[in-house]
Amino acid sequence: MILMGSNIDCFVYIGQTGHMKNQLARTDAELPVGRRRPRPARVATFRNSRGETLAPASVTASEAKSEFGRVLEMAIQGGAVVITKHDAPRAVLISVETFNALSGATETALDTLNREFDALLAGMQTSKARRGMKTAFAASGRELGQAAVAAARRRG
Repeated sequence: MILMGSNIDCFVYIGQTGHMKNQLARTDAELPVGRRRPRPARVATFRNSRGETLAPASVTASEAKSEFGRVLEMAIQGGAVVITKHDAPRAVLISVETFNALSGATETALDTLNREFDALLAGMQTSKARRGMKTAFAASGRELGQAAVAAARRRG
């Protein structure tokens, strides 16, 4: 917990075991340089199948270890569970359905782009395409202009 600009001298922390611990409230500026607390990373929100923006559920690493069945059900039902360690997100548990949807979408888009590129490249490798490129590079400006006008007329 970071208490910036606070007048609190001490607070009581009840840990996961239920034991109370008195701790001095100190800001990051009061800590030695090598002992400053890292800022917790932010976890992105996501959209569910209905398009609603959701923040994933979050559990500590200890909770995930001791109550894995419950955490697994949370991932299956809710789509994603963030696992934190020392108040910073360290991992995300997702359902197989979510994983397949994420990995399948990427592969499909990449496969489509690969096929389109291969088709364009094959079209450029024909003898007709080679002759056309030689003619275009050898043509004068006037000849290129006339070819452009003729192509525009053919398109309508």
